[in-house]
Amino acid sequence: MKYITISREYGSGGRTIGKLVAQHMGWDFYDSEIIDMAAEQSGLARDFIKKTEQNISSSWLYSMMIGSSYATGTAGTTPGSRNPILPLADQVFNAQRKTILQLIDKGPCVLVGRCADYILATSDKVQKDELLNVFVYAPLDDRVERAVREYNVPQAEARRIVQQIDKRRANHYNTFTENCWGKRNFYELMINSSLLGLEGTAELIAQAAKNA
Repeated sequence: MKYITISREYGSGGRTIGKLVAQHMGWDFYDSEIIDMAAEQSGLARDFIKKTEQNISSSWLYSMMIGSSYATGTAGTTPGSRNPILPLADQVFNAQRKTILQLIDKGPCVLVGRCADYILATSDKVQKDELLNVFVYAPLDDRVERAVREYNVPQAEARRIVQQIDKRRANHYNTFTENCWGKRNFYELMINSSLLGLEGTAELIAQAAKNA
């Protein structure tokens, strides 16, 4: 096993779990670093990538953002034109895909979100037995509680926000991959993080990777 991807419901603790898994394995860990590298290489602003990576669809972004000032460079433009060849959402996805495929060249790692599971599973650079795709979920009440406690989400709006972010993640994933976000067919391991806690969940994932 060389690569582990963590897909997660909002508030399930997936990012923290991924970081703990990387520590257990002695591997590199990538989350927001993917945004930083994609921004540097693509010429798109970091804040733009962060805000749009989970938006609904390419066509929606294209109609809303074409010619946006968020594009800081000339990447993705035709010579002599300020209009992008691809809708900006597609540019964001392609930039992150390129970054993810570069990161795995550095060695074994854990990657969180950003369709990394699909990107690696469909890449000829990665063998099937080198990849463990994990989906972390938890009961809604537990996720709402964590969102309020750890992410400072307003209590009165927490349930709506948690569900809304999950919907956006699913829409983004389903738009840019041939898979279905959170459907068991597309993951080797699906874990309820409330069952064992974040540390226990990370230990279980690390052990599964070592035994695979």
